[in-house]
Formats: sequence, structure tokens, C-alpha cells
Amino acid sequence: MKVLTTALHGTLRLQGALHHDERGLFTELFNRRDFRAATGLDIDFVQDNLSHSKRHVLRGLHYQVVEPQGKLIRVLRGEVYDVAVDLRRASPSFGRWAGFRLNAESAQALWLPPGFAHGFLTLSDSADCLYKTTAHYAPQHERCLRWDDPTLNIPWPLSSKPIITVKDRAGLSWSDADKFD
Repeated sequence: MKVLTTALHGTLRLQGALHHDERGLFTELFNRRDFRAATGLDIDFVQDNLSHSKRHVLRGLHYQVVEPQGKLIRVLRGEVYDVAVDLRRASPSFGRWAGFRLNAESAQALWLPPGFAHGFLTLSDSADCLYKTTAHYAPQHERCLRWDDPTLNIPWPLSSKPIITVKDRAGLSWSDADKFD
């Protein structure tokens, strides 16, 4: 596993090995021993989530307070533009965001430690995203940061109006959003 740092403190892009032959390909989606050896992190994942999204679906920017989730994100089918926003006041990258193209062919995963808002835009006809979390989903602690907040000014690669839930349309602005100490 190859580890690539990003502009956001603590986030990592992980490149797994792809093994191609006449049958197709094989890759390990997660190996705790290899993850720990490559990153120095011994993470206890407690929940796996799968989302299936149509083209132009924009999910996020979601996070949890009180029980923040670290996330290991991988695209199993299709392609997404994945965005993380650092909400940790003590972080050198506080208030900054980064975007990553993730797709099934690359075998790349993205590690986001607790304290980040996370969302993605589906770029392909559809996409299946698997993400492992370090805390269980706690709806009472769920928050949503506005995907189109003018302070963050994220240039989403939109080719048409995104499909967004009512809940995500009601996301909070950067100035009103809960942050982490």
C-alpha cells in the first residue's frame, strides 16, 4: 500500500495494489495489518456503509459532533468528486477543503480522520461508494455544512444542477456550522 499525503492535515490517499489477469482484477479493499503498517494508525472501524448514487447526485457535506466519525472511503463502481473540509480548530488546515477524484479503476481510498465534513458529487452515470467509519451513525449528532457555502467557495465540477436532498439544502453556512476544538 502506498500512502500519499494531502493538503489537509491528517488526510491520506491510499493506493492499493491492483492485480490484473485474463479474468479481470483483484485488490484488497482493506487489510488492517497493512493499513497500520503503511499509515501508523491502528483504527477500529465499527460500521461499513454503501451508497448508490445517480449522476449529478451531490451528498453532503456531512459530519457528526460529539461522536465524530473517521472515514475510509472507496469507490466500488463509477467515479465521484469527493470533498473534505477541515473543521478542527487546532489543525493547521482548519477551514480549508480539498477535492479528490475517486473511481473504481484506481483502487485508491481516502482516509479522513474525525473532525471533517465530507461529501461527494457523482460524475459517472452512477457510483457505489463504500466507507468504513470509526463511530456508529448517530442522527442526533449529525450536521450538514452547506455544499455551496460562499466562504468555502468549492468549485464542484458540475455539468448541470445537482440532485440534493432537502436536508442537504438546509446545510449550515461555514460561520454557523459547529466546529471541533
